[in-house]
Amino acid sequence: MKAFRSLIIYARPYWRLALGALILLAAVVMMDLAIPRLIQRIVDQGIAPRNASVILQTSLAMLGISALSTVFAIGNNYLSVRVGESLARDLREAQFRQIQAFSHGNLDRFTTGQVMVRLTSDTAAFQRLVQVLLRIGTRAPLIMVGSLILMVNTNAHLALTMLPLLLVTTAVIVYFSVKMEPLFERVQYKLDALNTVLQEDIAGIRLIKAFGRANFEKSRFDQANQAFTGESIRVMQFMSAMGPILTALVNVGVVVVIAAGGLEVMRGELSLGQIIAFTNYMLTTMTPLTMMTMLSNVWANGLASAARIREILAAVPDVQAVPVPRGWPAAASGRVEFENAAFHYNGRRDLPALENVSLSAEPGQTIAILGATGAGKSSLINLIPRFYDVTSGQVCVDGVDVRELAPDALLERVAVVPQETVLFSGTVADNIRFGRPGASDEEVVAAARAAQAHDFIEQLPQGYGTSVAERGVNLSGGQKQRLAIARALLADPLILILDDSTSAVDVETETKIQAALDAAARPPTRFVVAQRISTVLHADKILVVDKGRIVAQGTHAELMQTSPIYQEIYATQLGAGVPTA
Repeated sequence: MKAFRSLIIYARPYWRLALGALILLAAVVMMDLAIPRLIQRIVDQGIAPRNASVILQTSLAMLGISALSTVFAIGNNYLSVRVGESLARDLREAQFRQIQAFSHGNLDRFTTGQVMVRLTSDTAAFQRLVQVLLRIGTRAPLIMVGSLILMVNTNAHLALTMLPLLLVTTAVIVYFSVKMEPLFERVQYKLDALNTVLQEDIAGIRLIKAFGRANFEKSRFDQANQAFTGESIRVMQFMSAMGPILTALVNVGVVVVIAAGGLEVMRGELSLGQIIAFTNYMLTTMTPLTMMTMLSNVWANGLASAARIREILAAVPDVQAVPVPRGWPAAASGRVEFENAAFHYNGRRDLPALENVSLSAEPGQTIAILGATGAGKSSLINLIPRFYDVTSGQVCVDGVDVRELAPDALLERVAVVPQETVLFSGTVADNIRFGRPGASDEEVVAAARAAQAHDFIEQLPQGYGTSVAERGVNLSGGQKQRLAIARALLADPLILILDDSTSAVDVETETKIQAALDAAARPPTRFVVAQRISTVLHADKILVVDKGRIVAQGTHAELMQTSPIYQEIYATQLGAGVPTA
């Protein structure tokens, strides 16, 4: 219920619509409760004394009430849908905004499949819960209370006879509702796993075909699909027992009323119209309980989904802005310093990603980073734009700890070209402008030229206006990387981070890109993570990273004299044997 209360506040802007729905629902309930009493009047005052006018008048009144009840019910449905749909929209927006605010550490803990299920399936489940509460969920208790009052008013003794049966029916509904919530939660987690496999397989379908892994992936999907189906079957089988049990209890109630009421009619203690009215009220009381079969299903599913949505909304971003952030230094130049910086993913101090990292990069310098896979290269550069926060030590830009700067202000001066190029739907120009939507056409072209992308863009069917296909599949790997570099250059950063972002570009093109950066009026301070040693030969400083530590740093010439690891990398890639200079 804590999760439910934390999410229902999103319905607050629509309280007038919700109140209107409840008022209309209350009117529908009052009209429904009037029908059995009118039937009693027809039997006792119309049929028995053969009074046709009473029968006609009462029948017309019943028709009028039924017509008005229909209008009110349609109005209730209309308002309930408005509230539910608006609430779902706001919940999706709140989750999306929260995800956008997540740091990389938060994103590491939520898979794409988990996030998608919460934004879609879980939000829809909570939406259904709210709509049902405004329609059936509130109607059921109102009808039950009203019917019980009228049953007592009709015949108190007979009403007391029905009390144990009503208590048993209520207990059955509560039992099923409590048991179903954890079952539905397990179903949603199985759906998470299924969506994760589905997302990976659709995104990687070309790779799957290239490696002939279709059968393996089919098996993996079948396993996740079967697990989801099996869990769903268990929930539905458990739920399916509730309907027959409640139907049996309703039938028992009818038998009890007819038997006990019939004896009282024979003794003259109850009229025929009263027993008919009482039976109707009893059915009216029991029917909402059977309606609770559906409500308990929606309730359990909605509560389970609410708890999962709350996981997203309650997650606190790992990277937090200080209450009063410092402004960017007036004489900003792009100097970067690491001072005994250490970092552990998810606070795992037993698994350090970086330890005791100290280095300095002067404005306009190129800092190259080499090392084996998993050595900590990406972890190191991710600390500069504050994708993660250091566990200890500090990272400073122009003498200011990055944790003291406003995150948006920091990211305005730092541009990142990640390992995996991400392009969005839209034109080539739109993708280059992604970081600066207001950039002119001339600036877009200048950035593309610097990234050595202009020539191939001009050869595309519509040039800069060519649409980029989903995930950029109509472009080669090298073309996508050059577009990503152009996108970063257009932002005119003080600090440029290239995370192995020229791996799909030939050496000649890579050299031209570096030359264009060097020739800029204000060259950015560059951090270049590379696998090719040819990329780093002319860097101002080369860092050799191993097991989270900088084990050597210097120029190419210096490292060829002092670092066996660097010598081995050089020899492996560019020559046989270990050169001495």
